[in-house]
Amino acid sequence: MKTFKAIFAKYSAWLLALLAHFGPWGVLVLAISDSVLPIIPMDPVVATYVYSQPHRMLFFVLMASLGSAVGSLVPFYIGRAGGELLLLKRIERARLVAMQKKYETQEFFFIAIPAMMPPPTPMKLIILCAGAFEMPVWLFLVSMFTGRLARFLLLSLLVVHFGPQILSVLTNAVEHHLALFLLVLVAIGAVIWIAARKRK
Repeated sequence: MKTFKAIFAKYSAWLLALLAHFGPWGVLVLAISDSVLPIIPMDPVVATYVYSQPHRMLFFVLMASLGSAVGSLVPFYIGRAGGELLLLKRIERARLVAMQKKYETQEFFFIAIPAMMPPPTPMKLIILCAGAFEMPVWLFLVSMFTGRLARFLLLSLLVVHFGPQILSVLTNAVEHHLALFLLVLVAIGAVIWIAARKRK
């Protein structure tokens, strides 16, 4: 954990220096850029901003989610223009048919659930599929924004509560205990839903 903290501290200093001229809007700029051409992973970016300015957590989460949704329109429209032929260059027909059936039965969750998941979720492929399947643009934006919002909000709450080392724990959980990680996400979602119902 100490090693990860040291690495995170160096990364944070470099990233914040790089984005200093963007101010708090840097997370929006990076989120849009990452959705078009992945260069810097967004989870460490959001964690860096939140850890350095926890009082602006909600702002950073909203900007990262909005940027991810807007930036994803580029591969979305590439998928719409390329259609099935573009997808068949990347995946087998059987998998394409399975993905199309999944899309037809749950349009919103076709994007929202993968958007909640960290790498190595094949998000770009799923976005291309959404475009090729002619998903309504408004629905795509809402589902993408919702999924990213859930992901970045959960990450930010964990970073504020446990510190940046939680990123190492989450990465290890995804790599070696994916099923357990998904189960925990579902459990957290259920708790949030129950709490919201009780408040109402």
